[in-house]
Amino acid sequence: QAKIEKRGITIKSLVYQKIEKALGGTARQKITIQQGIDSEKAKKIGKVIRDSKLKVQTQIQGEQLRVTAKSKDALQEVIQLLRSEDLDIDLQLVNYR
Repeated sequence: QAKIEKRGITIKSLVYQKIEKALGGTARQKITIQQGIDSEKAKKIGKVIRDSKLKVQTQIQGEQLRVTAKSKDALQEVIQLLRSEDLDIDLQLVNYR
């Protein structure tokens, strides 16, 4: 985990698989890096944004969640809202407005 953090990847983006037995009394576990947001978590994030009563629109586009608004201030409020929530995923915010 320390080596992954040194490369700039957060621990929240890791998905741990089942621990398996290996030879010599050792254990093996596959860990994958999650790319994108699955639809279930995107719906949860969209619900959090809708419940905040901000004047923004959300769209699920494949593995991304797009948030649009008329003003930059509303988008910045959404960014602050999502950073304050505990969503169990690593958020990368790209190109607002």
